[in-house]
Amino acid sequence: MKVTVIGAGNMGGALIHGWAKSGKLAALTISDKNESLLGKFKEAYPSITTTTDNVAAVKGTDIVVVVVKPWLMPLVLDEIKPALDFGKQIIVSDAANYTTEKLAEQLGTSGQFCYVIPNIAAEYGASMSFVAKGKDTSDESLAQVKALYDLCGDTLVVAENLVGPGMMMASCGIAYVMRYIRAQMEGGCEMGFYPEQAKQIALQTMQGAVSLLKDTGWHPEEAIDKVTTPGGVTIKGLNEMEHAGFTSAVIRGLKAGLK
Repeated sequence: MKVTVIGAGNMGGALIHGWAKSGKLAALTISDKNESLLGKFKEAYPSITTTTDNVAAVKGTDIVVVVVKPWLMPLVLDEIKPALDFGKQIIVSDAANYTTEKLAEQLGTSGQFCYVIPNIAAEYGASMSFVAKGKDTSDESLAQVKALYDLCGDTLVVAENLVGPGMMMASCGIAYVMRYIRAQMEGGCEMGFYPEQAKQIALQTMQGAVSLLKDTGWHPEEAIDKVTTPGGVTIKGLNEMEHAGFTSAVIRGLKAGLK
């Protein structure tokens, strides 16, 4: 599989790292206007191809992944449109809310289009990615795109209207998880731990919770019941969080970006 990534910023860079580390691609080409950034990728992964020419980058590749800010998408798509082979190539939008319908509208044609939202953990093979296909996209093309993002973590194929909610849960959601970890660290410091100790405790606790749920298949409430005893300290802590609106705050935060 030959893949071209246009845009090597935070999200594009995370995908590039993940795919390069996998060693599973026949060819990986990066296009970005920042030559210094391209140089760093080339130094880290000598086998990849780097260029500042978006048009040259898309020629002869199987999948074109466009990972730029949404407001830049029309400019980039207009630039590469003459060089695209819509009969053979798969075009992927990784720009928030830039759907397959918008791809078709901007490119002025039907084609093998997909809309994908991963998250920055792709660099470490731990992304949660959401993949949706356009109305003219074949199941074969969808399978190729899913296989590509599977190299960077877990991938869920969804209807296109669920990519946005998925983005809030996993792409934006990774920031919400970080904020919880920070809060736990601050609480640990207030109770007497040094910051690095508090960080170690928070991270290992988070990892333990994830491992437990993945390995057992339990609903989170089943796991909570294992450590919650009548009149105990766990239920007191949980109730204090709920009195402060913990669950409601999380749900409202997840839905805020969809308004």
